[in-house]
Amino acid sequence: MARVAAIDCGTNSIRLLVADVTRHEDGTADLRDIYREMRVVRLGQGVDATGRLAAEAIERTRAALQEYGAMAVRKGVQSLRMVATSATRDAANREEFFSMVRDTIGVDAEVITGEEEAHLSFIGAVGDLDPADGPFVVTDVGGGSTEIVVGRWDGARAEIHGAFSADIGCVRLTERCLHSDPPSEVEARDAETLARSVLNPAFDSVDVTQSRTWVGVAGTMTTLSAVSQDLPVYDPHSIHLSRMSDRRVAEVTNDLLAMTHEQRAAIGSMHPGRVDVICGGALVVQVLAEEMRGRARVTDLVVSEHDILDGIALSIS
Repeated sequence: MARVAAIDCGTNSIRLLVADVTRHEDGTADLRDIYREMRVVRLGQGVDATGRLAAEAIERTRAALQEYGAMAVRKGVQSLRMVATSATRDAANREEFFSMVRDTIGVDAEVITGEEEAHLSFIGAVGDLDPADGPFVVTDVGGGSTEIVVGRWDGARAEIHGAFSADIGCVRLTERCLHSDPPSEVEARDAETLARSVLNPAFDSVDVTQSRTWVGVAGTMTTLSAVSQDLPVYDPHSIHLSRMSDRRVAEVTNDLLAMTHEQRAAIGSMHPGRVDVICGGALVVQVLAEEMRGRARVTDLVVSEHDILDGIALSIS
């Protein structure tokens, strides 16, 4: 057994998982959570427009990493891996970010490719699912990108059939299209059109037609599930492996688009850091649902609380 810490630094949030990983002779592994935490630091603030990481965004991330590093020490972590995704891939001043990470937690942030990001998301997402329900298509809607990966899972190893990282996510779509409060019909239409134009090449590249189960991961997906269930507070146990039909995805998306910022903020299960970007994320999921129904005849979305963070932890041991 090894105690590891995984840090996933995305465009919108930064998350920590401390876990014990036990490897078995048959190649399977058990991941036992010790501690999880998520903070919205909006590292990708303005990157789409300026091409640079904002100084205040780097500082917010530094403050979170400082506390994450201290937590890892307190929990007796033996190995730590930090993965940084879309925002840092796109930034002209990313070396400033790397230096800050190294000085703060003593390890280098790894900027992984979109394909590796998709692979780690797949491994984390399908671990609690019955291999007989595959092939699986896993979609990870982040702040700046959306990963789509198709593959099989035998309970120990993943066989990836195809993966694609599309440059669209909840922060990027919101900053480009959704400026009113609430978003206007024209803005919502433009955002949906943009999302579809970016995602179509992804589905042309990755064949989902044989997929039997669609799994959605990360904060946009889990928040939509919480809103769909009308949870009074965010409850990971109620969200993990919950299901939403494509019709329900459309209903929740339309409801959110009709709300003001204040109304969305009043939703008990809504994290404050997602209030202003959840409409953009929901529109991405709605387009994904339409594509899955049309291409694979899959109409249900399975929402998983386990994602790239779990994949990172499993990759360490």
